[in-house]
Amino acid sequence: MGSAEYVLSVDGGNTKSIALVSRLDGSVVGVGRGGCSDIYTNPDPEVPLREIDAAVWRALGMAGAEAPDLRAGAFSLAGADWPEDFAFLREAMGKRGLGKEIVVVNDSVGALRAASPGGPAVVVVCGTGANTAARAADGTVWHTSWWQDPQGGHQLGTKTLRAVYNAELGVDPPTALTGAVLKHFGQESVEDVLHLFTTRAAFHGGGPSSGQVSGLTRVLLDAAARGDETACRIVREHGEALGDYALAAARRVGILDLPFTLALAGGVLRHPNTLLPESLVARVEAVCPQAKPVVSPFEPAVGALFLALEAAGVEVDEQVLARVTATLPDATLFET
Repeated sequence: MGSAEYVLSVDGGNTKSIALVSRLDGSVVGVGRGGCSDIYTNPDPEVPLREIDAAVWRALGMAGAEAPDLRAGAFSLAGADWPEDFAFLREAMGKRGLGKEIVVVNDSVGALRAASPGGPAVVVVCGTGANTAARAADGTVWHTSWWQDPQGGHQLGTKTLRAVYNAELGVDPPTALTGAVLKHFGQESVEDVLHLFTTRAAFHGGGPSSGQVSGLTRVLLDAAARGDETACRIVREHGEALGDYALAAARRVGILDLPFTLALAGGVLRHPNTLLPESLVARVEAVCPQAKPVVSPFEPAVGALFLALEAAGVEVDEQVLARVTATLPDATLFET
């Protein structure tokens, strides 16, 4: 075809990769989904990159488009951390011909664009993992990447397990998390759960999956919603830690003393129990009362689409925004 009438965006993470193809007017005409595309997860980076390929070819196929039709491609990726990562990924996407203009950013930066079109802003993304990005008024962007300590669902699941182990030993008070964790893993005792994770087979990949551990986040947040003291403490402390990193990101780009948008994104922060985001926001507002908390109106994949359109020279104005919104796929595409 070669008419370059489309743009491509990819949001790639440790759980899933989402590709969107749109016309230059913002109409989304193709979608695709793949698995984990983080190049840090496999010694052979081509293995995770094949997940991007799978998502992209599905999206292009649905759109009836081919790679030469792409005016721009924007890739918002976990694993885009260091200069050598950006260079590698730009080269890889270029060799695939996925855009006459190619943009590669860390996945938190795509989330930042989804949450706020411009101006001072911080986004905190908490899903399976967590990341934070900040933008100054002049457009300078910084993201936490490997600086990030408080993580997302997997870390919260690990904290839940530790709380149950400590309660069983009497190190910490009894907690309703114990029964919920036993039910989650279908076990009769806490020792049985510990055994699942610590057999020789488990140390060689035969134990519970990462997804099962991340799934404990819902168990934790549900217990906190019912008022379990241990669950509430874990959630509150984690929210405060995420808030500390939001402040660190704001400090890095020089907006700590300015009004800025504080955007929250990611599945963990969308749980009906609001203790986690409330703790995060309270921590930030204690230092920056001028911060304006918002829930990100779009998924990070849509932020990557905005970056792709802008790279193609398209202004994301109200009309383009309306077309994107009207043609987005069902929300289930974005779910873990």
